[in-house]
Amino acid sequence: MTAPVRKARSFGPSMKRLVHQLLTYRGFMVTVLLTIVGAVVLTAIAPRVLGHATDLIFNGVIGQTLPAGVTKDQAVAGLRTQGQDTYADMVSSMDVIPGVGVDFTAVGRVLMIVLALYVGSALLSWIGAYLLNIVVVGTIRRLRADVEAKLHRLPLRYYDTIPRGDLLSRVTNDLDNLSQSLQQTISQLLNSVLTVIAILVMMFSISPLLALISLVTIPLALVATMLIARRSKPHFSAQWSSTGKLNAQVEEAFTGHELLQAFGRQREVEDEFDERNDKLYQSSWRAQFISGLVQPAIMFLGNLNYVAVAVVGGLQVASGSLSLGSVQAFIQYSRQFTQPLAQIGAMFNLLQSGVASAERIFDILDADEQTPDPTQPLTPQTNCGRIEFEDVSFRYVPEKPLIENLTLVAEPGHMVAIVGPTGAGKTTLVNLIMRFYDVDTGTIRVDGVDSQEMTRDDLRERTGMVLQDSWLFGGTIYENIAYGDPSATREEVMEAAELSHVEHFVRTLPDGYDTVLDDEGGGVSAGERQLITIARAFLAKPVVLILDEATSSVDTRTELLIQKAMANLRTDRTSFVIAHRLSTIRDADVIVVMEDGHIVEQGTHDELLAARGAYRDLYVSQFTGPIEEDPEVVSVHGG
Repeated sequence: MTAPVRKARSFGPSMKRLVHQLLTYRGFMVTVLLTIVGAVVLTAIAPRVLGHATDLIFNGVIGQTLPAGVTKDQAVAGLRTQGQDTYADMVSSMDVIPGVGVDFTAVGRVLMIVLALYVGSALLSWIGAYLLNIVVVGTIRRLRADVEAKLHRLPLRYYDTIPRGDLLSRVTNDLDNLSQSLQQTISQLLNSVLTVIAILVMMFSISPLLALISLVTIPLALVATMLIARRSKPHFSAQWSSTGKLNAQVEEAFTGHELLQAFGRQREVEDEFDERNDKLYQSSWRAQFISGLVQPAIMFLGNLNYVAVAVVGGLQVASGSLSLGSVQAFIQYSRQFTQPLAQIGAMFNLLQSGVASAERIFDILDADEQTPDPTQPLTPQTNCGRIEFEDVSFRYVPEKPLIENLTLVAEPGHMVAIVGPTGAGKTTLVNLIMRFYDVDTGTIRVDGVDSQEMTRDDLRERTGMVLQDSWLFGGTIYENIAYGDPSATREEVMEAAELSHVEHFVRTLPDGYDTVLDDEGGGVSAGERQLITIARAFLAKPVVLILDEATSSVDTRTELLIQKAMANLRTDRTSFVIAHRLSTIRDADVIVVMEDGHIVEQGTHDELLAARGAYRDLYVSQFTGPIEEDPEVVSVHGG
């Protein structure tokens, strides 16, 4: 089973899996790539064109300093005669007309071209970002749907092994973090990588020597990024693991808020919260601090590169090897070259955070599912509710036996009460009927058909279950009862409410059945919440009715009313009742006494008292205290 929290195991395979998820929008991704390529190409061309404008201006300025009416060669010869050989070399490599100033018309045309290039690049970038947003949001929506569907296919055993708060953190915080990481990194990474390639091409086209100087930055930047990323990766994993643990602790604390108040444990909870919060702070701080070193390190390397390019470029302009506009364009490229490298480093660390969250989500998607329903399921020919356990064995943990070789038959219309000490296997027994767990060996038959040969939906449609912990959702009392059968008429809902004695307390509420409850059932008492869940089960008209301590939260009078209602509803229904209060199951057709996963006794109330076995011991201890105090108490309480 999936562990509650784990650090990222492998960046490569998880990233490959994410890319596979994104490629379901292959057409969009191809379009995104093309728009980013177009935007990068236009952006890369712009500095070179802008350098031409600089050349036009510089040529005009220099041309004005030369005597008019002579050719460029004559002007160069005159400069050499004056001993200005360096200046003469520079002029000879320039496109100047002696005595002619700046051609502002030509400069204006060039600037308009540059403006068009930048506008086109911005438009393509916006289109790419818009389409990428569709891809990312769609991918996250599908992932969220896959996780939701997966949660319904997971066995109950899975939920027993993972804290609820951590599971909620995976399907909320981790999905949100993955969405933000993908939105912020994919476009930026593609843009940065393509920008580096495009800029390298432009730099080599201007000056191979300066380009080679700039290339020194790449291996140094990669080494710096890898070293820093290696240090930050565990902290990003710890950050999201700590978030899951903190959410689990907060959820647990608020769910049991009344219990904390009653036992005065607020200080301990606050201390635990502070400790977990501090761990989250430390891991988050370290992750952000270490990953934040990437950009300053690369910018420092970029500044060194800028100095080297400026010095060497200046010497080449002075020698006439390059024009001033070309050097200006190259310097602009060198600055742009460093920026995407820094962005790649920063985005890589952000992507690590997203991949750490993705792995926690993939843990859910990769968890072992419950055994699938048979491809050719069987359906009972009758609908009586006869349940047979034949040599059934089950263990939660392989090395720890629980139910061993259990055989039991529940006849249609009978009430089967299951009693025994805590941990005897009572709730496990009814969970096996519902196939919340599958038996290890043996067979459970429903009206003659092996339950594992039926679909779970078919099995559970025949079964109604009321647990000790009542569960209500946010909505009206009427909606909570109607949840048992959405197709039921209002009259049927009211009948179920009346039979379960919900009507008795609803009449006292100002809004009656339209009273709105929150998901904690606020506004009604614990016993009233239980009555609503019982009404919901009655409305479903199950063939098999399971009540797991369903009357534990109601008062004695209401308990008697529920027992009378259950007696009416037991016609043609099989009822399994788990009870600790033995007074509630005296009228059961069969009382099953369980100890350590075995049936040690079964019979009616009177038969079991007369047998003076385990049931009598439970009964006497419950009503009179220790058995030794009055060994003949059975004659008083035997019914």
